[in-house]
Amino acid sequence: MLLLALFMCNISFAQNTNEMLPKGFAEGEELLIPAYNTWRQNRTVACESSPPTGSIRTMAEWEELQGLAITWAGFTNILTQIVAAAKEQCEVIIICSNAAVVKNQLGAAGVDWSTGITFIEDDFDSIWMRDYGPNSVYLNDVETLAFVDWIYNRPRPEDDVVPEAIADELSIPIYCTTSVPTDLVHTGGNFMADGLGTGFSSELVLEENDASNQWGTSNHSEADVDQIMLDFMGLDLYPKMTVLPYDAIHHIDMHMKLVNETTLIVGEYPEGIADGPQIEANIQYILSNFTTPYGTPYRIVRIPMPPEGNSYPNTNGDYRTYTNAVFVNKTILLPVYEEQYDTTAIRIWEETMPGYEVIGIDCNAIIPLSGAIHCITKEIGSDNPLLITHQQLPNVTTTVTDEYLVEANIKHRDGINYAVMYYKTDLGAAYSAVAMTSMANDHWEATIPNQPAGTVVYYYIDAEANDGKQQVRPITAPEGYFNFTVSGIVSTEDQVANAEIKVIFPNPASAITCIPVTTQQAITNATIELTDVLGRSLAIVFEGDIPAGASKYFMDAAQYEAGTYFVRLSNADSSVVQKLMIK
Repeated sequence: MLLLALFMCNISFAQNTNEMLPKGFAEGEELLIPAYNTWRQNRTVACESSPPTGSIRTMAEWEELQGLAITWAGFTNILTQIVAAAKEQCEVIIICSNAAVVKNQLGAAGVDWSTGITFIEDDFDSIWMRDYGPNSVYLNDVETLAFVDWIYNRPRPEDDVVPEAIADELSIPIYCTTSVPTDLVHTGGNFMADGLGTGFSSELVLEENDASNQWGTSNHSEADVDQIMLDFMGLDLYPKMTVLPYDAIHHIDMHMKLVNETTLIVGEYPEGIADGPQIEANIQYILSNFTTPYGTPYRIVRIPMPPEGNSYPNTNGDYRTYTNAVFVNKTILLPVYEEQYDTTAIRIWEETMPGYEVIGIDCNAIIPLSGAIHCITKEIGSDNPLLITHQQLPNVTTTVTDEYLVEANIKHRDGINYAVMYYKTDLGAAYSAVAMTSMANDHWEATIPNQPAGTVVYYYIDAEANDGKQQVRPITAPEGYFNFTVSGIVSTEDQVANAEIKVIFPNPASAITCIPVTTQQAITNATIELTDVLGRSLAIVFEGDIPAGASKYFMDAAQYEAGTYFVRLSNADSSVVQKLMIK
């Protein structure tokens, strides 16, 4: 008991001083882990330790929110800006030790705290709400909002029980991975999900739950971890990536972000710098082994990882990142640092996510503690979601009779009253409406008429539930939209002539090798093959149609002896070739 009392005193002391606990371990904090483990094992939990029954779906971050949770634990300038922007989109839930103090600070900054904010006076240890906050899931896809809470991977007991305080305030059922055999240590910064059964983490989640873990929990194999995430989070697919050498906390939100079902924004360093090589290797691992829920390759959008002065993390620079952003319905809150880098990052976000208001918040004060905007916020999902999932149409080549089929899955617990697809070919013009047809299993369809070559088509989906709930996808429509380009038909010879095999990497190669292809027009009946120096075909890497734009194909160089080879992209009439060295 004396050890527990000293432990609680030390932790409580941290939140009442000017010293902020970092996202990682504070100096000496790891010594508190045994006492933390004892406290956890003896406390009475106010949540359900068995997984939910029936189907479970983890919410994607871009879905509709009823609230955004933060902890008022220092960095009040940053938190005030988050509150001011977020309360325009949803309720802001503030965990704080004294609501009157917070109200005074918000009022002094010109923020109206009387509406759009819920104050919960409760104990806490740190600001890192992302890591210890509740995870929003839905029972039976869209019927009931619930929370899932993992064991926090820091010896901070007050933080560890914050999800229960939020669940109690909002009357949301909560499930906890706290009891054998489903005791799981995990952290929100090392997790993202697509809303359709796929989640991503670094291998930290395996290291913190295996036989050598320091948290006093069960020894879980990867299969065990996957089963717990299936039972509590509804994940059918759970890829895990190699941890990065210079990111000490190994949280994927510091260098990548899933922004819809098919697109990843990925941090990019200059060639060979800091975590750049391992980030690239991880992305190629994902592209080589996994596809989107629609069976297509992920679209990768690169965004710079800015230096601190002239320093990157490998030379003791702060881990500055633009992927550590948070969706708040129609707004994206983005960490910023220096205008010379920020303008590029904002442009990339705005081009990738049309219609969103991107609001930059200076994070120079907090980033030395290894976190930014995403790290100190947590989404609370809508309690009445109308879910629209859709794969954006790719660029197409036109024929005289082509129509463009728009498909979506649309769900609400009370059923769907109607769905409409709107499209236009001029951003300055009005949208045309096409009623969508209800098919089986929540599937809806509509078609866009044939368009001439050179046309860019903009479209979105609007639906209403039987209870009157209305939703659009993208959530920013009609200002935001999906779009695709209609290209003209070209000869098969011109197709390949307009194609290029970009720099193959790695080259020289010894294992999984990426073959990037860029084409001005789609190529039909194409073949990508590996040949020897005499032009003899050794292996077919790909055979079929190649879409316009950038795409990637993969081969395993380990199957071949060291030497000189060639990669050839061809169809019946033409070909392009690039040299490949295998070591």
